[in-house]
Amino acid sequence: MLAKVLSCAVIGLEGAIIEVEVDISRGLPSLTIVGLPDAAVQESRERVRSAIKNSGLVYPGSRVTVNLAPADLRKEGPAYDLPIAVGLLIASEQIAADVSSSLFVGELSLDGSVRHTNGILSMASLAKERGLTTVYVPMSDAPEAALIEGLEVFPVDSLGSLVAHLLGYVLIPPYQTDFDFGADDLPPYEADMSEIKGQEHVKRALEVAAAGGHNVIMVGPPGAGKTLLSRSIPSILPRLVIDEALDITRIYSVSGMLPPETPLIVHRPFRAPHHTISHAGLVGGGRWPRPGEISLAHRGVLFLDELPEFGTRVLEVMRQPMEDKIVTISRAQGTLTFPANFMLMAAMNPCPCGYFGDPVKECTCSLSMVSRYQKRISGPLLDRIDIHIEVPRVDYDKLSSDRLGEPSAQIRERVEAARGIQRRRFEGTELACNADMGPAEVRQYCEVDQAGKSLLRAAMQQLAMSARAYHRILKLARTIADLAGSERIETAHLAEAIQYRPRRQM
Repeated sequence: MLAKVLSCAVIGLEGAIIEVEVDISRGLPSLTIVGLPDAAVQESRERVRSAIKNSGLVYPGSRVTVNLAPADLRKEGPAYDLPIAVGLLIASEQIAADVSSSLFVGELSLDGSVRHTNGILSMASLAKERGLTTVYVPMSDAPEAALIEGLEVFPVDSLGSLVAHLLGYVLIPPYQTDFDFGADDLPPYEADMSEIKGQEHVKRALEVAAAGGHNVIMVGPPGAGKTLLSRSIPSILPRLVIDEALDITRIYSVSGMLPPETPLIVHRPFRAPHHTISHAGLVGGGRWPRPGEISLAHRGVLFLDELPEFGTRVLEVMRQPMEDKIVTISRAQGTLTFPANFMLMAAMNPCPCGYFGDPVKECTCSLSMVSRYQKRISGPLLDRIDIHIEVPRVDYDKLSSDRLGEPSAQIRERVEAARGIQRRRFEGTELACNADMGPAEVRQYCEVDQAGKSLLRAAMQQLAMSARAYHRILKLARTIADLAGSERIETAHLAEAIQYRPRRQM
């Protein structure tokens, strides 16, 4: 007898329907799986056999052929265990049920219990798009699948309970989610802006960066507070909207990094990879490409501490994703695209010893050493960074003062107000913040008066800025105007944006 059960594969971040065909015919007892299965899928033969027997069911003593269609699509992972087992039981007439509008996903243990599977959110989303009404997923993954409205989600804890449900003996109640996206409290942050002494101009720069999603690089001597300032940036970032949260959750679900107690990621990610990371680890890759750190930082912050210590190739591969907000990875098997709309936070010392230009401690590096160190960061990469800020050492009087600075909560209120202006401005488009604007949007939303044009002309000539830098100054000025609640970009807004450009070529 032939049985057909629907399952799902995840290619990149998108799902693909897989039709699991199970045929039982005369012959020596065997189980053959065809349809480009990888080693994990091939090993499902033993898992399915043991799970069926240990669930009190009968494993057929005949020739069993399993086809995973379409046959030209590579199948990987253990998510096909459950649909293979269900198809085998239907083909052996131990189950009589209509499963044509249902999707089955899950890994089987030898005792028949169903284990967690990666990529459930992408699979449930595809099921909804294809008109399926029911999904059967591992019990631990039911909250994630239930994020997709319009689906009936059945949490399966074991193969035996699923068989009892399909036979109508003991029904599994559909999962009812009680998750309230808007009611989530803010998490405890690692650092608060009020605890950082001094550096008021740097805090202002970070506020502007958070309000518009702009890239930042901080340069200063060791111990000036660059790392602490960077790690405090999550405390002033605006809350996620539901579409952004679903995008981030899909990435973490496919990567297997979604916390089991968290069906939906509701806080902007903060990724801080070590400088020994490979380019594949940063942008994504592998034989079967997986998202890298820039995709895991999507809609959040990517913090690169000690920027010159990163490999040149590692840094240069970020140039295209920083412009396009996506990363495309090509392999012989095909091309995959991952989102990479991140806010870059970088920190570096001005020289190998760290004290070049410091007014207190003398630099021990030669000018050639300083030049070589600073040239590890290419000009095209620096040109893509909107805010260049000097972080000087902090005086003793400020460090020893008991006075606290402005708390992150107050700064976040201004940032969220500015982001609200931007959401209304870009309503109906795919743009989320000012940093996402292209030349057409800059021309439409970043008009300046005659005095502003004169200031920009002088800045272009004196700083030898590129066309990219010109557009980035306008986008930065638009963010500063939004923070001030101004409809137009004033000359003062432009002047502040221009002073964030680098004063010297590093």
